[in-house]
Amino acid sequence: MPTIRVELFEGRTVEQKRALAEALTEATVRTLGGSPDGVDIVFFDVPRHNWATGGRLWSDQQQQQQQQ
Repeated sequence: MPTIRVELFEGRTVEQKRALAEALTEATVRTLGGSPDGVDIVFFDVPRHNWATGGRLWSDQQQQQQQQ
């Protein structure tokens, strides 16, 4: 079964990650078959200053929104 890599901005709670892990596992088993024990999910918490979209760091975008 698959290993699912989830990259997201840091700051999500353990409860949110737990709920997402359960939902992804259920969807994977429903779609691909197999056992929930065969689904691995790895979370990567990425600081906003380590993620850019459109050539702009998300930390810069966040600062601009706070200044408005």
